[in-house]
Amino acid sequence: MKILFASQAIDGHFNPMSGVAMRLKDAGHDVRWYTGPVFTAKLQSLGIPLFPFRRAVEHRADNLNELYPDRARLKGPRAIGFDGEKIFASNISNFFEDIREVQADFPFDVVVADSSMFIHRLVCHLIGKPVVNFVAIPNMESDPQVPPLFFGFRPPRNPLEKGLQTLAGLLSDKVILRPASQSYRRQHAAYGQTVPRQGRLTDEPYRCSAAIIQTGPESLDFPRRHVNPKVHYVGALLPYRAPGQSGPDGDGEFPRSYPATFLVTQGTVDNADQDKLIVPALEALKDMDALVIVATGGRGTEALQARYPQPNVVVRDYVDFAKAFEFTDVFVTNGGFGGVQLSLSKGVPLVVAGINEGKSDVNARVEYAGVGISLGTESPKPADIAKAVADVLADPGWKQRAQKMREQFDTGDPAEAAAAVVERAGRPASG
Repeated sequence: MKILFASQAIDGHFNPMSGVAMRLKDAGHDVRWYTGPVFTAKLQSLGIPLFPFRRAVEHRADNLNELYPDRARLKGPRAIGFDGEKIFASNISNFFEDIREVQADFPFDVVVADSSMFIHRLVCHLIGKPVVNFVAIPNMESDPQVPPLFFGFRPPRNPLEKGLQTLAGLLSDKVILRPASQSYRRQHAAYGQTVPRQGRLTDEPYRCSAAIIQTGPESLDFPRRHVNPKVHYVGALLPYRAPGQSGPDGDGEFPRSYPATFLVTQGTVDNADQDKLIVPALEALKDMDALVIVATGGRGTEALQARYPQPNVVVRDYVDFAKAFEFTDVFVTNGGFGGVQLSLSKGVPLVVAGINEGKSDVNARVEYAGVGISLGTESPKPADIAKAVADVLADPGWKQRAQKMREQFDTGDPAEAAAAVVERAGRPASG
């Protein structure tokens, strides 16, 4: 089978797909990838041919504010609306035209498409090939019981909360996402494609796909009134690692003489301003009798090492999270979905503090599941971080619930389950 993977040029979108791609490649399928040139070396190391963006703008974690200087000054709903239009909706036609050219050179049987590319309707209807929607973030399909996106709400507990969330949903649909929705409709109209009026923009990839690979376990989602049979919760999809390959953890070993270990990260996208989370976390934790490991994502590492010379503080560009989580007691993070899943797959409870890039919705799910404390801000105070970490350590219930979720992660092979979804979609007659 000829399988085309298509993803944004962003690590958090590309990395979870890589293990699935390699599983399919090892099964004998012809796997190729359409994404940004930034992943040229990585795909070469995997032995997967790259079709690089030609018309599409390469939005990377390290160039967003360079491409859009005004973006750094935007907060809250304005930042979400801006990203929705500029980073996601604006590229749809470019993605599609690139993929149509790819199809002429590589007549694929099925496309595994990053949900945030929003190309599913065009590929399905105009190229006539099945699309598997790959969701590297929480399930974004609307449902009467699920709160509106981007506000960090948990399911309403009373009529007042229900009313508030209804109003917030209208704000999200009619104001925040309106520019992105209008751009989406305009681009589809140019191809003669009519987009249904009901539902939300984020429902489109779910409507137009043969199947949906949803990362994470179903227990990390909110309860739903309507269950979409096309959605397959497969668990934590981790970046591909060759057998025996070690992770990027600097000199490899960490001191193990402390009674507790805390792992801190601010992710790979919103990590330029370390005063948001990394610095407050270090201020909160540096004087505790605990090992504090900080992963900077490659920004400001040396300056932080000089600023925090305490022997219990280890600051590195990158950390092998899979290894570190084996002895971590609390994970302090802004709420990237990949890191949250990896933490819970190892049974590690969390303290989360993030809002933008959909992190408020991830963190609401963490708190709703009872596996972590959400601080409800992207700039927490050191005292609040210290208290939350102390609370998680003091109450064994947090660890117990995280361990219970770990058992759910351990029930299957996520990459194998996801690969099977792709194979069924590509061969509907034999499925």
